[in-house]
Amino acid sequence: MIKRKLSLSIIALIFNFMTILLQGQQTSDGSMTQYHFPEFSAGRIFMKNGQTHTSVMNYNTVTEKMVFIKDDSYFDLTNTGMIDTIILQDIRFVPVGKAFYEVLISDSSSLYIQYKGELLPAGKPVGYGGTSHLASSTYLSSVDLSGGRYNLPVPPEFTVNMYSVYWIRKGTEWSGFVNEKQFLKLFPEKAGALKAFIKKNRIKIDRKKQMIELMEYCNSLN
Repeated sequence: MIKRKLSLSIIALIFNFMTILLQGQQTSDGSMTQYHFPEFSAGRIFMKNGQTHTSVMNYNTVTEKMVFIKDDSYFDLTNTGMIDTIILQDIRFVPVGKAFYEVLISDSSSLYIQYKGELLPAGKPVGYGGTSHLASSTYLSSVDLSGGRYNLPVPPEFTVNMYSVYWIRKGTEWSGFVNEKQFLKLFPEKAGALKAFIKKNRIKIDRKKQMIELMEYCNSLN
């Protein structure tokens, strides 16, 4: 697989930001399990300069990059500082560092979710019917799956373990959490009311819709 930077003239034709070309990829075999959505679909890219672009995209949870298709080739969206928002399958994504987070709530305390994927060797027998999923950077590099090449179909000897992290943004401060205890620590002055709300409504932190409901209640306490 040949990887090269596009020239400035090509960049001007493709959303005016840098991309990495990855040729010869296919999704029909269903092995591209590193992507957040089952299929690539049309999305809108809103730039900070006011321009809007449309492209067929998906989100790679392993590299945490937005990937788009042009002329049957796959490209990583980089230079994310030029992007304001991406709307994909009616979901709003915003760049945070080099990744993209889904926006769940925009308020005094905003709520985001970060989708992540960990590439692991497929489970191997360890005795008594069990399996072992041991990540090894040495082993991964030996099959040359670094960087943008994660846009290729995942080899059968690997699996993708997907998980997510919630983030609260208050002004410029970001705080991540993955469970109820960590969430309550972010709002010590409201912890009692929030804990009662969680119990009464049987809120499960790992259920996105319920987490949105909880965060809306949290902001209403201001």
